[in-house]
Amino acid sequence: MANSRFHNYLLVLWASLLLHPSSQSQPNLHSHRNHVALFIFGDSLFDVGNNNYLKSPIGSANFWPYGETFFKHPTGRVSDGRLIIDFIAEYLKLPLIFPYLQPGNHQFTDGVNFASGGAGALVETHQGDEGRVIDLKKQVSYLKNVKHQIKKQIGGEETKTLLSKAIYIISIGGNDYAAPSIEFESFPKEDYVEMVIGNLTSVIKDIYKIGGRKFVFVGVGSFDCAPIMRSLEEHRGSCNKEIKAMIELHNLKLSNTLKEIQGRLKEFHYVFFDFYTTLSERISNPSKFGFKEAKVACCGAGPYRGDSNCGLAKGFEVCHDVSEYIFFDSIHPTEKVYKQLANLIWNGSHNVSRPCNLKEMLEA
Repeated sequence: MANSRFHNYLLVLWASLLLHPSSQSQPNLHSHRNHVALFIFGDSLFDVGNNNYLKSPIGSANFWPYGETFFKHPTGRVSDGRLIIDFIAEYLKLPLIFPYLQPGNHQFTDGVNFASGGAGALVETHQGDEGRVIDLKKQVSYLKNVKHQIKKQIGGEETKTLLSKAIYIISIGGNDYAAPSIEFESFPKEDYVEMVIGNLTSVIKDIYKIGGRKFVFVGVGSFDCAPIMRSLEEHRGSCNKEIKAMIELHNLKLSNTLKEIQGRLKEFHYVFFDFYTTLSERISNPSKFGFKEAKVACCGAGPYRGDSNCGLAKGFEVCHDVSEYIFFDSIHPTEKVYKQLANLIWNGSHNVSRPCNLKEMLEA
């Protein structure tokens, strides 16, 4: 009789799990004190589909051949597969983090992705394109909304704990230099970069006030050598020296600013990832890192397949083996590159992830 009751209990338990699987996927923060959420900000390097829900977005990848390597269909990620933040989520033992604008009722306790293709640190970047891109300040305003939603779900104290343990990862700046709506030539280079860093600093302080304590900053990569830059007539085949100078100055000032912020905010912890050096190394010596092609994009048209409309440009081509390529389209790396970079953010040396890597910051 007892065995029969136990058997019936197991049947009821099994049925309840089938009927309510979501309860198993959402973290119980009362029993998982080490749970680390991931909040993501930035541009097309991190956008996982927010721009799919914008009217006529600046940057979109919701069509073939984007997504073909891993997802087998386009998701809005501007690559052939996963991005850096998808691999970081995996390291943190999280599911893929969904885009904030994706419709539906969501639990935010794993985090959320606010990134938008085309976004800049400056509101003036793509000024006049309201509704077509989510600038960085707007992304942080969405975080405030999410904080209120989490408080409704788990209460004030648990929300404070979750936000303080969470990782806030930011990739921004490339569009401010490569595609600004205001001409930075009209500003002294130092002043223009100071404007970008000033806006980013303001955003860092806003996230800190909301409750964020642990940050990862991805510097601007060596996009001066991207296929789109090589394809330009005046730079045909070469890297863009003007863009390079701006990017190097940005990364230097950002690194120094982060040190200063850490000196003022005692609970502020950060990782600065040297995206410029790591991408440059792969472009300069692709075979060392398992690649064959560093100058030509996998997908695109024209010289170096540098036309920015992969999948849409007249006469565009797609490579046969994307694993051989560093760039998937005219400016965005392949999943294989992103996987290597994510590993360096997580467990890389202090030459590229400083003053510590992400794993060390979590263990501290």
